[in-house]
Amino acid sequence: MNKTDNPADPFKKALAEATKVMADDPDLSVTYTVDPSGLSGEAMRLPQVSRRMTREEVLLARGTADALALQRKYHDEGVHARYAPPGDMARDLYEAMETARCEAMGARDMPGTASNIDVKIANEAMRRGYDAIKQASEAPLPVAAGYLIRHLATGRDLPPNAQNVMDLWRGFIEEQAGGTLEDLQDKLADQTEFAKFARQIITDLGYGDQLGEDPDAEDEDQDDQAEEDAEEQPDPDSTGQDDSDDQDADADPEQSQEDQQDQAQAQVSMDDLADEEMGEETEMPEGEAPLEPPAPPPPSEADPDYRVYLNTHDEEIAAEDLAEPAELERLRAYLDQQLDPLKGAVSRLANKLQRRLQAQQNRSWEFDLEEGILDAGRLARVVANPTTPLSFKIEKDTEFRDTVVTLLLDNSGSMRGRPISIAAICADVLARTLERCNVKVEILGFTTRAWKGGQAREAWLNDGRPQQPGRLNDLRHIIYKSADAPWRRTRPNLGLMMKEGLLKENIDGEALEWAHRRMIHRPEQRKILMVISDGAPVDDSTLSVNPANYLEKHLRDVIAMVEKRKLVELLAIGIGHDVTRYYDRAVTITDVEQLAGAMTEQLASLFDPDPRARARVMGIRKAS
Repeated sequence: MNKTDNPADPFKKALAEATKVMADDPDLSVTYTVDPSGLSGEAMRLPQVSRRMTREEVLLARGTADALALQRKYHDEGVHARYAPPGDMARDLYEAMETARCEAMGARDMPGTASNIDVKIANEAMRRGYDAIKQASEAPLPVAAGYLIRHLATGRDLPPNAQNVMDLWRGFIEEQAGGTLEDLQDKLADQTEFAKFARQIITDLGYGDQLGEDPDAEDEDQDDQAEEDAEEQPDPDSTGQDDSDDQDADADPEQSQEDQQDQAQAQVSMDDLADEEMGEETEMPEGEAPLEPPAPPPPSEADPDYRVYLNTHDEEIAAEDLAEPAELERLRAYLDQQLDPLKGAVSRLANKLQRRLQAQQNRSWEFDLEEGILDAGRLARVVANPTTPLSFKIEKDTEFRDTVVTLLLDNSGSMRGRPISIAAICADVLARTLERCNVKVEILGFTTRAWKGGQAREAWLNDGRPQQPGRLNDLRHIIYKSADAPWRRTRPNLGLMMKEGLLKENIDGEALEWAHRRMIHRPEQRKILMVISDGAPVDDSTLSVNPANYLEKHLRDVIAMVEKRKLVELLAIGIGHDVTRYYDRAVTITDVEQLAGAMTEQLASLFDPDPRARARVMGIRKAS
């Protein structure tokens, strides 16, 4: 095995193949990512497995794969959508019970999956702090209902953290819906019957008002309407048209007999089709082509005309998978040594940012209200004068909470030396500072795997150099710190930017689209994406066989898409390069040592409640 080979790849491949078999879907695409796991069309996302392959990573990947494969196998989205309630709590209960049904079906048909899924449930329960919950009011009822359905269907005990949540609500659920739960085993195998069963449970628990219209009642109404329409049809014997038909039949008895035979044969054919079992193949009528599979999604949502010649060698990888732990520690020490003279200035800026952010997090109260929290500080005047009414207070809401910031760093060769060192230490300090202020931070980097084209270019050459091939290099998107990872665990990762040979070429448009795609799946209400780059997109292999503005046009299209959707607040810092011609909110610095100040000022200004102050501090300039 080469040193660059990932020892986890054989496990990932084997797990992917086993998952496809379990899901009974050979076309399923399985990827490993730090994004939330789940199913989307023909794609399944599983938790990342690092090259260290820790026991926890392996077990979590297996458990998640089994759970999603069972959902793929036993879940029909059409039936699910038909009976899904519109109300929030009712829908959460409905979703949780259906997930439990799929997992219980798998445990019954494939017992080996049960213990794997237990690991996934234990991980989720630990991550959400279910073991520390003491009261039912603090535990989510839908989660408890799903746990109870799985427990009753399989007879298996849950992991302790999950068991705690189930036990807090179990008495209430069984008291309200005990009679309905007795039919659970009879409903598991039929999703339609189970959906009706779940709706009854929701009604028993007191959320029937969120179920909306009964889809079965709608069908009955349609059947009644059809019967009424049939009754309103005129009597065939009373119409001249039918008389003329009878006359035609009398005039040509052979033709009438042939028509009747054709109708009888057609009826027999329909009956034969209806009697065939599910899963058997039927011949397509002549002249009808089989349905084509849906076309793959375009490489870019921003520009459907943007082309990628070959993306099978593109790489989205965690920083710790590109170097051994000892090497990361060595590179991190080298980074700290390089920037030791700047630490004082950077720390002062970080403290300034923290003071500004925390000042907006201070509690503020409204006093002398007629309701709210009793104001103990004003009880003395009530004692002194009993006729004085009690005074209450309430806490004002702040706009600061529930925010995530992504720093997208250009890892191109032109950043080598002092620019990449300062970018790394500034990202490190900002992550530390924002984490103290309860703002989650993600640090990403983008480059390519090779200079002047990689395996994509080799494939293009072998194919005879077709015209206008699109992007001709292999991407490398690096995750230095995910938003949910604490800074102390990812601190050594930023040293990777000092690794010789890492920094190559930069394809900004696809990197920005990747970062934006990661952010929009985050649960936070406010999302801020800061791009730090020192030049326009450059990849010699791509630009040599495509229009000269090919990558630059795509970057502009992606920026336009991000700003139009308004799901993410986008800003940029150009190092010695005027990025204001691309980004609406941007600033350009001429000296890399100004980067720390520019980053902290821009971020701090985003939290300023005064929009005029935000614009003034950021120095926003509109692109020409």
